[in-house]
Order: sequence, then C-alpha cells, then structure tokens
Amino acid sequence: MPSFDRRAFLEYCSAAGLGGTLFPGALVAEAERQGDDEPITTETIRAAEQVAGLDFDEEEREMLVEDLNDRLGEFEAMREVDLDNETPPAFVFDPRVSGATPPDGTDRLAWQPPAAPGRPASDEDLAFAGIGTLAALLRDGEVSSVELTRLFLDRLRRYGDDLNAVVTLTEERALRQARRADEALASGNARSPLYGIPYGAKDLLAVEGYETTWGAAPFEDQDLGTTTAAVIERLDEAGAVLVAKLSLGALAWGDVWFGGTTKNPWNLDQGSSGSSAGPGAAVSAGLVPFAIGSETLGSIVSPSTRTGVTGHRPTFGTVSRWGAMALSWTMDKLGPMARSAEECALVYHAICGHGPRDHATVDVPFRYDADRDVQDLRVGVLEEAFESDYDDAQKKADQEALGVLRGDLGLEMEPVAWPDDLPVGPLLMILNAEAAAAFDRLTRSDRDDELTRQTKDAWPHVFRSARFIPAVEYIRANRIRTRLAQEAARVTQELDAIVAPSFAGRTLALTNLTGHPAVVVPNDFRAASGDVADGSPRRQPGSLTFVGGLYRDAGPLRLAEAYQQATSFDERRPPMGQVGP
Repeated sequence: MPSFDRRAFLEYCSAAGLGGTLFPGALVAEAERQGDDEPITTETIRAAEQVAGLDFDEEEREMLVEDLNDRLGEFEAMREVDLDNETPPAFVFDPRVSGATPPDGTDRLAWQPPAAPGRPASDEDLAFAGIGTLAALLRDGEVSSVELTRLFLDRLRRYGDDLNAVVTLTEERALRQARRADEALASGNARSPLYGIPYGAKDLLAVEGYETTWGAAPFEDQDLGTTTAAVIERLDEAGAVLVAKLSLGALAWGDVWFGGTTKNPWNLDQGSSGSSAGPGAAVSAGLVPFAIGSETLGSIVSPSTRTGVTGHRPTFGTVSRWGAMALSWTMDKLGPMARSAEECALVYHAICGHGPRDHATVDVPFRYDADRDVQDLRVGVLEEAFESDYDDAQKKADQEALGVLRGDLGLEMEPVAWPDDLPVGPLLMILNAEAAAAFDRLTRSDRDDELTRQTKDAWPHVFRSARFIPAVEYIRANRIRTRLAQEAARVTQELDAIVAPSFAGRTLALTNLTGHPAVVVPNDFRAASGDVADGSPRRQPGSLTFVGGLYRDAGPLRLAEAYQQATSFDERRPPMGQVGP
C-alpha cells in the first residue's frame, strides 16, 4: 500500500476548495489519488476527520475501513447508470411545508386592454409599446401579428449581435404561429391578451426543431428531439409567438456564454448580468415585448435590475419546469420579464398551473384585479434592510420609492423583519449539491473544462467542490430550510406584499430558498459611473423588490403596478443609438 502523507492530503483538500464540508468525499478523492484496491485506511479516516470537524476513536475507525472501501464500489456502480439532466431525484420541495396553503377557487383575470390607441407614429414606438397596447392594436386591426413578428425579427437581427443576446431565431416557427394568430384574431377567436404577440425565451427551454444550448459550449449543438418545454406549450395555447431563443450565462450563471458576454443596452461596456441575460437585454432594448427567464438564486432579479426591466419570480411550483434545464430541482423557477408588472401578470396568467410532468407543480388559482385599490392591500416594509449599509445611490433611490408608496399611494406600511436566528448563506449548499448532481457527468468527463469561465467563482469549481458535501449535511440543510420556510411564512401570512431592497439584507437568498414570489421593478436610472464622458446617455438602472406570500403572487404584482403608475421608470428606453448601425 502506498505511504500516506497527512499533510499532503490536507493540502490536497485545501487546494480543491473543500473547506470543512467533506468526510466521505475526501476519502473518495484520496482513494482515486492512491489507486489501491483498498486505499482507505484508519489513517486516511483520521485525516479526513480533521477536515470534516469530526473525532472518532481508533476502534470506530477500524470498523469504518471495510464499509468505506465497499462504498467506493457502490459509487462506481451508480455511475454506470446514465442519467439525463431531465431525470429528477425521487423527492420534491414543497413550500407547503411552511404551513402555507394554496387558496381555493378558480383563476380570474380582471383586466381589459386600453381603448384603441391608434397605431404609433414609428416602428420604434411600436417596438416599445406594452403588451396591453399591442393587444388593443391587434384587436382593432391596426397591426397584424405577422407584421409585429417581422418587426421584432428585424430588431433582433439589427441589435442582437451588438448586445450578444440572441442564440437562435425561430423565424419559420414564428411566422407560422403569427399567420394562425391573425386568422384567430380576424374570426374573433383570440383567447388571451397574448394572442399574436411575439416573445423570446431563455435558451434553457427546449423547443422542438431548434437546438437548446444552455449557453454552454459542451451543449452548443444539443438537439432535444421532439421535446418542447411546458411553458412554451402554454404560451402556444395562449397564441403568443416565439421569435427567438435568448442567451443565458453558461449553465445559468452570469452573462457569459459560449458566444461571449451579453451586453446591457444602457451601457455597452457592461454585461447585462444573469443568468437571464438575453431576456433582460432583449426586453430592455425593445427586441421583444416580453421574455421567459428563470431564477434559482437571482437570475431574474439581477438582470432585470441591470437592464431596467420588470421581472416576476413566481411562487415555487406554480409554473411547470418540464423541458427546462435543471440546475436545482428544489429551487428552480420560471417567470416572465417584461416592461411592467401588469404585463408580467398577463404572462403569468398564461403559464401558471399544474404540469403533470413536473411533480413539484400545484394547481393554484391566480386572481388578479388590475383595478384593485392598493390602499386595500396590507403592506409590510423591511425597514432594517433599508437602513443597512449598501450602495448610497441605490439607497437614495429606495428611500424616494418609499416616499412614493407612502405619499403618492397613501400606504401605511408596517415594519417587518425576516427571521435572523437561522443561517441563510450556508443553506445555499443545497443549490451547489443539486447543481453538481445535475451536471455530474460533465464533471466526471472533464468536459467542464470547455466552459468559458474557469474561475473559483464559476460552475466548474463549484461542481467539483460540491462533490464533497456529505449527504448528512445536505439533509440537515434541508431540515433547517423547513424551519426557515415556516418562520418566513409567519412573516408574510397576514400581508399582501412586503417592500424590500433588491439586494440588501437577506431577502434574495431567503425567498429563493423558501419559494416566495417576488416582483422586481426599476426605480432609478442614474448616470453610469467610471470612465464615462459628461453628457453620456449611459445609465445604471436600479431596482426595488416586492415580495408576496406563498401562492399569492397577485399582491406584489398589483402593488408593483401601482408604483409604476405613479412613476415613469418602466417607460424609459435605453439609448439605442449606441447599439447597432
């Protein structure tokens, strides 16, 4: 048996970025490094104990040796089973563990398109018109779906390359859908406000006949055959027209994909953030009226903030993820990104509901009343988070937004606070462990080396590090998560919405873990900092977040829309002169 060097073993663990998370994983790593038939000894176990913060006696170590060597064979046997990304584990996260119960009843969308506005004077104005205006124009025959589809396809070609936001145009499919939509509109058979309206989808959503790249070089030519994501099927039924598959950071992290960095239309020197990078950039630049993004830990909130659009991360389990790339089965959510909260509500109404192929989904009625008096809403405010130490410019914008809510809208908001007796950051090992499992084959094949980003703050390293999270600690983290969900539900159960800074405090991580819905809206367009000439049109958008109770997405959506009606941030357009010819 090769000699064992404890110091070398510990140095190996440190270099691998394993920290204090491992015990069995360290044994596997050392076993593979030494290459013996029975490489795990009591000395190996003793060294692993130091890294894992455990302390066994010698008799206990002797008893472990045979079991742990046998386990190496068990791991190899399981690795012989070929698992696709779409195969879920035999468990699901259910936000109802918090004690929250979905409301009874049926869907009700109390909304009417605006009065006939007349066709905008220019195609540029038409491109930035909201869903409601486009629906009215289509209804009144002022514009056809085919015309709109060609307009947005042209804009995607004109600006898409400079923004690096487009992976694939779905032109043939789009024009076919648009012609069908025009027939339905002409016969009065349009069944939803989205009929005939083009949109884009993050390229982690499968669409039959088109490659689904997940933004990552190892999957650049991936063909998922006849699979079309459930959310795309729902939008097909609603008459919406898919015109493009839009960029995402590789495997849903950041704004860097195999095609480069997706740019922020407000400042081309800056990425659009991610991972719903393409949806944010495309909606902001008027390349599509709305898009479908996804969020596991900020992937709708962050790019919506960076590009100045409105994003809605729905309650976990209310939108089917079937046909979407899995990153974390217990945290992934799909949701709309658009110019306003009301538009997000229209899209959410079309895509929410139980999906039989995604066992995490539940049937929950979505009842949205566009005319509901916001003073009837019971609203909380995370005062401590607004008073914490974060970016001065954003804090100023947030305080002004609170002034609008209290002054212009006349809201009496009650102070609330998230639970502070449970660790939130450490629970994110749940995401890391599930992501590493989702891309297990990528790591073991060394094809993770093909990903563009290879830093410590990127998936390849995180996948490797997460291999060493013990199963016991993963399960403990999920048990603590249950407690967190229960305590967060107590905070939200009597409220229609909670107002929070988008990034200060614990809101973003906590609500992604508990499954609570959030709506993020622009509330600032300050001058871009850095090497920017005076008078430059470049801007740095900021945002405010409205959180809702579980299964009660209508509350934050209505409050967000009321804020937008009292302000004009959602009407801003980026300086398109800096983009394209």
